[in-house]
Amino acid sequence: MTTQAPVIDRATVRKVARLARIRTTEAEEETLTGELNKILAMVSELNAVDTTGVEPLTSVIDMALPRRADEVSDGNCQEQILANAPEATAGFFVVPKVVE
Repeated sequence: MTTQAPVIDRATVRKVARLARIRTTEAEEETLTGELNKILAMVSELNAVDTTGVEPLTSVIDMALPRRADEVSDGNCQEQILANAPEATAGFFVVPKVVE
């Protein structure tokens, strides 16, 4: 089963470049058009692969991810955090009053 990869034209490349605020020349647009179409063709090939029954991998080596205990704590580092504040009072940051 093969799927047709979407085709990107120069107008689309120009639009994406404008949205990303990237200045491109006509030669760069032509190159990018070809490269992006190659990428989409490869993704289309990968989408056609049957992965039924294949477990997701975190690594090519079978290993379990390290886990920490799911416990609620306050971090126990209030003094260290407030040491970075320009001003603190009674264990809280002091900020200017904002009234609208």
